[in-house]
Amino acid sequence: MTTAAPPPSRLRRLLDGGGVIALAIVVMNVTTYAFQMVAARLMGPNQYGALASLLALLLVVGVLQLGLQATAARRIAASPEDVGRVEHGMLRIAYVSSLVLCAVLLVLSPAIERLLRLDSIYPALLLAVGAIPLTIMGAQAGILQGERRWRPLAAVYLAAGVPRLAIGTVALLIRPTEGSAMAAVTLSWFVPVVIGWFTLRQGNRAEAPVSLRPMIVEIWHGSFALLAFFALSNVDIVIARNVLSDRDSGLYAAGLILTKAVLFLPQFVTVVAFPAMSTAGERRRALLRSLGVVGVLGAISVAGAVVLSGLAMIFIGGAQYSDVEDELWLFALLGTMLAALQLLVYAVLARQSRRSAFLVWAAVVVVVVVGLQVASLTALVTLVCSVDAVLLAVLLAVSLWRMKGDLALADQ
Repeated sequence: MTTAAPPPSRLRRLLDGGGVIALAIVVMNVTTYAFQMVAARLMGPNQYGALASLLALLLVVGVLQLGLQATAARRIAASPEDVGRVEHGMLRIAYVSSLVLCAVLLVLSPAIERLLRLDSIYPALLLAVGAIPLTIMGAQAGILQGERRWRPLAAVYLAAGVPRLAIGTVALLIRPTEGSAMAAVTLSWFVPVVIGWFTLRQGNRAEAPVSLRPMIVEIWHGSFALLAFFALSNVDIVIARNVLSDRDSGLYAAGLILTKAVLFLPQFVTVVAFPAMSTAGERRRALLRSLGVVGVLGAISVAGAVVLSGLAMIFIGGAQYSDVEDELWLFALLGTMLAALQLLVYAVLARQSRRSAFLVWAAVVVVVVVGLQVASLTALVTLVCSVDAVLLAVLLAVSLWRMKGDLALADQ
């Protein structure tokens, strides 16, 4: 007589149900921004401003990675029986596009050096090399996300954060320069790719020829929307480098450490909710519930920035950045709005809408045109908060209006 297996524990159910992703992303974000805090302390405001602008540009470069991830995850979640074809096609696209992106960035490296006022071209060249593993990781993570293989995906996310802190700290202790920091960042990006390759090395095989064109079209539109979001969330540091003094741009960059921490704090919400937002019957509820979680976490962050501003200063660089302490709550508010905007952009990708991206690009234009006229740190962060608030209201209204058809379809 066989004995029935005991039911899985509550912890096991949580880990199998996506809770491990929340833990992994929290660790990834903590270590990622711990690296930025270490860099801010060891490099000082003048040097750190250059590194922050490079990292902001790296996020923009990473939109192709996110486009690959979103496309792979959506296609596999929508058609799990076709996972072999999707996996094969997405990896082929990732390998080729990563090399193309690297070549483009190598050509643009002299312009990047001048635009960001770097000490040499060396960091810009490292940025180009880092685009290769960054892009490949996107396809790998998207395949795992679409298959809801949360544990291997969690390992990839952990490898995207922990090595950066370890390698980066050693590199900056040896030589606290923007070149040393970017060398560490570039090297660390190869770690999650190795883990992703190991996980997928005996993956599903395509049983029929794969048509890459529909995938490429979807990746293009997804990357276009994500590029708009990351341009909006990172263009302000580039503006700061050009309209503010070196010290004030470094102070602004330090404030953005808090912004990015609040932005990526609820990132696990988007990762877990995205498959549900790809289904007509679930997307409205998934979006509203996810926005509620983002709002609660954001409110706690803003309140913490007001009440515990002194403690927050320890984490963004210490006394040498004290001039930005009174504005920390604004940077936390900015991070909250960006987190909500990011969720809305992914909701747009999940329902395959292509027009909403132009609203985000319009906001980018407003920030650039008006931002180049400001003369102070406070004025710049206030401007960005105001533009993002208007965009958030418009995008939410458009999304809810478009989802009326989904409700009617779900009721049939």
